[in-house]
Amino acid sequence: MLKGLLRFIIAVIFILSGFVKAVDLVGFSFKMEEYFAPPVFNMPFLEKFALLFSIIVVVLELFLGFMLLLKLKLKFTLSILIALCIFFGFLTFYSAYFNVVTDCGCFGDAIKFTPWQSFLKDVVLLAGLIILFVLYRKDFRKKDEYGVTKKESSNTFKYILLTVFSLGMIYVMAQGIMHEPIIDFRDYKIGTDIKGEKVKIDKNPSEYKTFYSLKNQKTGAVIKVNQDDYIKKTEYWAEGSPWKIEEGKNESVLIKEGYKSEIVKFKIEDPTGMEVTNEIINAPKAVLVFSYHPKDVPADLLQKVEAKVNTQKGSLIYGVSTYPNTFKTIKNAMMDGTAIKTIARSNPFVLILENGKIIDKQPAKDYIN
Repeated sequence: MLKGLLRFIIAVIFILSGFVKAVDLVGFSFKMEEYFAPPVFNMPFLEKFALLFSIIVVVLELFLGFMLLLKLKLKFTLSILIALCIFFGFLTFYSAYFNVVTDCGCFGDAIKFTPWQSFLKDVVLLAGLIILFVLYRKDFRKKDEYGVTKKESSNTFKYILLTVFSLGMIYVMAQGIMHEPIIDFRDYKIGTDIKGEKVKIDKNPSEYKTFYSLKNQKTGAVIKVNQDDYIKKTEYWAEGSPWKIEEGKNESVLIKEGYKSEIVKFKIEDPTGMEVTNEIINAPKAVLVFSYHPKDVPADLLQKVEAKVNTQKGSLIYGVSTYPNTFKTIKNAMMDGTAIKTIARSNPFVLILENGKIIDKQPAKDYIN
């Protein structure tokens, strides 16, 4: 009874973890790109394979999680899941210890974990899997000359269920890659009032304090001092003070958690640096074309998108990218590439607002058809 309950709980965790990533595989691939980037593992040559790695990880989680739920090939399933947990335990520990990836993306955008929470989750799962391996070791059967036990040969119905489940998940993943996620866990889902979210953020902002790393030039001692104490205590900055700020080692620490929303990063500027965010969210209707990698967009596709949005008479139209001259026939604006990726899962992407509220969002290829 106990081992059955534990098996069920762990299987469901893997299936849920895989599912929330499966609906938004492109979003998970962005997270994988963070791990490959120079600040983390410094393997930028793997960034172009981020989507492929994401698919492999999600397929393993879903497939093995469902096999564990159905109690199929337990020794094989538990062995691979243990190896998977060790691998992700290493990644999450590295992220937490060196503070390089602030959200592992373990449960996509549905549930946010801090790096240390992610590592703890992996440790608990690993412990649970090892316990299951020990508890079920007597159930592992010796294979006959054909490599199949009598028990396994009677599992036809379970394999049918596994096949149906796999086909369903393939459809979910394909939908998210080619179009939009079937279930949108992001803060930019259709119906989100960006203007209203910004009001909530302004009313309850998060508060941060800067901590300086000070090194004593005489003794070599290093201390951390927050910005307020640094200003108050003249011995840290008065003329002749042995204490000097270590460049590049200052830390911004969260003091008060405010209203949390990715909308805080919705900041759009024109090529001169003038912010146009309020103009956009206050417009009766705004049509925005986003591109996080403008150089990768075929010229003919961009031309077709611009031609289509230009038919939206009376609308405020902007092309938003990471470059100041991406678009030829509509006004250019700029936004941080990471922030654009939070909104857009395809490149390019169209977002339509009415008085700051998201009423439609589509990959450009769908929008022009």
